[in-house]
Amino acid sequence: MPRDLAPAEDTADFSAFRAALRREKLAARLALEHTAHAGLSARIEAHLESFLLNVSAMQLENTLAFCAPTKNEFDASPLVSRLIQRISQCIWRAAMPVVIALDTPMIFRAWTPTTPMSSDRYGIPIPAVGEELAPSIVLLPMVAFDGAGYRLGYGGGYFDRTLAVQVPRPLTIGVGFELARVPSIRPQAHDVPLDVIVTEAGITLPRR
Repeated sequence: MPRDLAPAEDTADFSAFRAALRREKLAARLALEHTAHAGLSARIEAHLESFLLNVSAMQLENTLAFCAPTKNEFDASPLVSRLIQRISQCIWRAAMPVVIALDTPMIFRAWTPTTPMSSDRYGIPIPAVGEELAPSIVLLPMVAFDGAGYRLGYGGGYFDRTLAVQVPRPLTIGVGFELARVPSIRPQAHDVPLDVIVTEAGITLPRR
């Protein structure tokens, strides 16, 4: 379990720690040159596809939510496209998170490779229209993460708020590069741990 929220005198310290960690890990990811990024991404995709196909063997239908890549993140859209076009016993559907209002849970809109897209207030591509879906699996980007399954995002808290109200809670898979791994992100009470982490090094189930 994460530690309680820091006392008032420690709030500035926590904020400064996370801000510095976010800057450091974003800079490291942005510094990945194209060939290295492509190679690491191919390994992530192979591990992730293997895991998702194993999951699908236990379900007749899965709705997979993912984000359009930003700031040199891993791009899951080619894999997601293959899954939803795949002919098998399991039917895959895809969705993307959409911010409707500040400081509120997101919704998930259906996505296909031909879905008309727009951009949100942060410049991230999102479905312009589409059915609202409840995902059974959510792929979460990670600016940083630790072995206990806690992730550091971009600081908006949208995924934590969204996952907190999902019933049943979807399977959460953090996806990113090993360069984002740290000993601890110093989790607080509002942080929601991941169920699975996938990097180029493989698949790990966070320790609890």
